[in-house]
Amino acid sequence: MSFLDRIRECNSYDLSKFRPFKVGDVRVGWIRHAFAGRLADFHKVFAVGKEDVALLPELDSYEARSAAMATVVEALVDKGDIPALRDELYGAAAGFDQEPLFAIDRAAVSYFGIGARGLHLNGYVRTDDGLKMWIGRRAEHRQNYPGMLDQMVAGGQPLGLTIAENLKKEAHEEASIPDELIARAVPVGAITYCCEGEGGIKPDIQYCFDLEVPADFEPKNRDGEISEFELWSIERVAEVVATSQRFKFNCNLVVIDFLVRHGLIAPDDADYVAIVKGLRQ
Repeated sequence: MSFLDRIRECNSYDLSKFRPFKVGDVRVGWIRHAFAGRLADFHKVFAVGKEDVALLPELDSYEARSAAMATVVEALVDKGDIPALRDELYGAAAGFDQEPLFAIDRAAVSYFGIGARGLHLNGYVRTDDGLKMWIGRRAEHRQNYPGMLDQMVAGGQPLGLTIAENLKKEAHEEASIPDELIARAVPVGAITYCCEGEGGIKPDIQYCFDLEVPADFEPKNRDGEISEFELWSIERVAEVVATSQRFKFNCNLVVIDFLVRHGLIAPDDADYVAIVKGLRQ
């Protein structure tokens, strides 16, 4: 197993299993063929064809499309086709730089193959023994990836908040990071990937931040989503990522990106170019 294995796991999909999901002529997602059949019942919302699924043209505004999709998603949750609502809205758009065409509950995003955005914060400490990183363990009761390892702070990017506002909110809720400390977080780029999951396909982007925290700082969770934090040597973090699947899948990419940027995966590594290219697909 290797860093490239983690990258491949986040970029494994077969588009022949999916058909485009469109608003007019704009593709906003991908829908698994079997799931498309379930949408045929919603004839006042979708035109379900053999080649694609499209919202009906009479749903001609953001508000109308959002309301129609909310009705569909709630019905699919009631039928057990989609997990429980997350009560957090994401935007569906032609691209991450485009205005959303409608809002959709986070629980349904992958079922419609809509690109989601999130943020991850690497919390690290410089010590006499070398670089160390704070690692969180996701609570066992969480709907997705219970008990797996995670960054010190991570979260989805909902509608209605800027990335900076969301970072501040997540940092407070997940790790009790005070405002004056989170203000020192450095935006260091983004990773992109596309993979299949149980629900559908995830063509996602994660914005990455680094935060060097004082030696006496200890993160404390407030929202119940993290069961514990541990301070690991960066060598241990790298080994666990390279040799196991203990981290939540996309957290691996965030760690690998950190290792590259801090020179811990060096240009002389035989996989260096493949790793760097693989983080942004």
